[in-house]
Amino acid sequence: MFIEVLKSKIHRVKVTQAELHYVGSITIDEALMEASNIIEGEKVQIVNVNNGERIETYVIKGERDSGQVCLNGPAARRVQVGDIIIIISYASMDFEEAKSFKPTVIFPDNNNRLSN
Repeated sequence: MFIEVLKSKIHRVKVTQAELHYVGSITIDEALMEASNIIEGEKVQIVNVNNGERIETYVIKGERDSGQVCLNGPAARRVQVGDIIIIISYASMDFEEAKSFKPTVIFPDNNNRLSN
């Protein structure tokens, strides 16, 4: 049996841009992607702490160390610049494997940067 489990989470980042007239997706700082084990094109769920919205989209790589978190296309209507969001990805795996799997969770600072 296969189940879906948490694979990666970027916990509480600030939306820096919302671009309605752009092909839909979320652009994320490459450093945050790398640290959270999320890759370009991966399906993610966006949870908006400010308004409760939950959105599914895919990831576009943003400029490294820019702090960029930009919702593009229709998803831009579900956020405001400055909103706090959680970015989550899941993986499908065997039930027994899932029991010992450890997800990657990161906690960026208030400027969407990683602490050293």
